[in-house]
Order: sequence, then C-alpha cells, then structure tokens
Amino acid sequence: MSTLRMTAVPHLFLQADTAADLMTSNPISLRREASVHEAVALMLDRNFDATPVIDEKGRAIGVVTITDILVHDREYVRVLKSGDTTYRSDLEVHKKLPADFGIEIVDRTPVEDIMTPVVFSVELDTPASDVVQKILSLKVHHLFVRDEEGTLVGVISTCDILRNLA
Repeated sequence: MSTLRMTAVPHLFLQADTAADLMTSNPISLRREASVHEAVALMLDRNFDATPVIDEKGRAIGVVTITDILVHDREYVRVLKSGDTTYRSDLEVHKKLPADFGIEIVDRTPVEDIMTPVVFSVELDTPASDVVQKILSLKVHHLFVRDEEGTLVGVISTCDILRNLA
C-alpha cells in the first residue's frame, strides 16, 4: 500500500499596492507616421513587446505590438513595379556595383495602419489587484498607466507583475 504525500504549496503575494508601484515609468512611444521598419528597430533595440502610438499632439491613439507586426509581415506583399531597376542586366550598367548587389524593399507602412486602435490603461492609484484582474479579463500582456490629465506615464507588463510576487 502506497501513501500519497501532499506537499504544501507556498502562497504568493503581490508586493505592490497600486499601478504606480507596478509600472515602468516613461513609456517610449512611436509617432503615428513612423514606419513598421522603425517600430521593429525600436522594439528590438529596447526589448519591447508593445509601444503606444501617438498623434501630433502627443496623445495616445493606439498600441503597436509584436503580434501586430507579425500579422502585418505575413500579409505584406513585396512587389517591385515594372520600370524599377530590378534586373541584373539593368544593374550591370553600373559597373562599380559588387556582383552580389541587390535591391532592398523597405516596408514604409505607417504604424497607424497596423496598430491596435485602443489603449488599455489604468490610473496611477488603481489598486494592484484591479490591474491584475484587468489584464486577465482583457487578455492582454500590457496596460498603460495614465495620470490625472490622461497622459501616459507608465506601462505595466505581465513580467512587471511577476517581478512583484513574493
């Protein structure tokens, strides 16, 4: 006869009271006219999964995420138009060009065209437990934090929440 031993699982507690305690301050944003190429560079350089998109007055009008970029990349068609210098024989006119010279097609799509057009946010004094509930109910990985005037002042990721568990 075997005996099943139950081990007590330690309880985790959130070591934060408000959204202000959880957030990373000063989220870096993208202008609405920034290209997807610029968004990729920013997000890779800064190790971001999401960044707010702002209009000309600095107001958040949406969020661009890695998922938005992946979906766009899958759907983006890279086509050179006839008349473009595309053929090797056309390139050979320029004898100084290396043999492996090619043409890069850069995606100039503005992030405004691919962003999620809503910014899920909470206020600085939102209780931390409400932040967790909102992330779960919205099924998102980030919430932005706004001050009394509505200006984005921080971002809370699921990793920020995990870092505050003890």
